[in-house]
Amino acid sequence: MCLIHFHLQDHPNYKLIVAANRDEFYDRPTEKAHYWPDAPFLLAGRDMLQQGTWLGITKEGRFAALTNIRDFSLEGKDKKSRGHIVHEFLSTTTSPNQFLEKIRNERDAYAGFNILVGDTSGLFHYNNADNTITEVPAGPHSLSNATLNTPWPKVVKGRTRLDDYLRQTDHVKTDDLFHILENEEEAPDSMLPNTGIGLELERKLSASFIKTPNYGTRSATVVLINREYDVVFSERTYKDGELTAEENFTFTLPISTK
Repeated sequence: MCLIHFHLQDHPNYKLIVAANRDEFYDRPTEKAHYWPDAPFLLAGRDMLQQGTWLGITKEGRFAALTNIRDFSLEGKDKKSRGHIVHEFLSTTTSPNQFLEKIRNERDAYAGFNILVGDTSGLFHYNNADNTITEVPAGPHSLSNATLNTPWPKVVKGRTRLDDYLRQTDHVKTDDLFHILENEEEAPDSMLPNTGIGLELERKLSASFIKTPNYGTRSATVVLINREYDVVFSERTYKDGELTAEENFTFTLPISTK
């Protein structure tokens, strides 16, 4: 997952609004969003190479999403799959803050990552570069391959577009959020970060929706939780940059989680 825009407790009708893209190599085997047979309470796509996931939610309202950090100093051999962090949080009943304390103690076992975890009581952010656990305040936020709200062009553009849209509507349409995520405009060179990957690739990765010959946006996900605790989870999947499928799920969180 490489781009997550979200609104937290800042809309009259929604507690949480998430619009996120997962960017990955086209040949990495992946299952579309579904309730996992081995964890039927868990709704997410699945990386079939390592059996983890990049974003998911449970029927009890636990939510997690992950992005990689583009920092070569955090890479290394024999690192654990970062997708297991999302899976682990969604499979436990540990509080978000306690879970992140555990992950912080294990941070060197993983290459660079950002993780958002939360439930109906709040949302927390951690990455193993800054090594800081933060409760996310209400409002609009965006996360790519640096830390939370780092002003990369697609972070600023997407967060602004989402915020502007939500200020103008009481009822959020998933199609409108997917439209924001599908923006292929690249940033001008003067605005690009320098993350050590070269100018040409920085250009390609500066778009919200990425297309390269062997790597790009594989899926887009929208999650809505309204004030009545109704959940909408929609996922679009792509092959070589072209839309191939859309999955839609709805459920209401149980009274015990509200």
